[in-house]
Amino acid sequence: MLKQYETVFIATPVLSEEQIKEAVEKYRSFITSEGGEIVNDEDWGLRKLAYPIQKKTTGFYHLFEFRADSQFINKLETQYRRDERIIRFLTFVMDKDSIAYSERRRSNRKENAAAPAAENTAKEE
Repeated sequence: MLKQYETVFIATPVLSEEQIKEAVEKYRSFITSEGGEIVNDEDWGLRKLAYPIQKKTTGFYHLFEFRADSQFINKLETQYRRDERIIRFLTFVMDKDSIAYSERRRSNRKENAAAPAAENTAKEE
């Protein structure tokens, strides 16, 4: 049975935009090639870290929500550890409450994104 997971990784801030996209695509394709199904994919961008990691104070955050077999998580985290671009990561199993919260958060974000567009078209008329 597939469980739903959420993983966030922080990439080193010295990477270029292209290198970040390449790292994200690597993990996106790794999840799908191992039989996982990506539910949500969010780029949180460059953010300040709560404390320095490897003498760095910022990092590029990226979140994946996916469904996968439980044995897959060890493979994924091994990939994170081997990649020098990744300075931190966290993966956890989502229970029914966290899945519901995540779905509400995504739908609220879509509604909020659509609302300004609707306001702009109303003002133009």
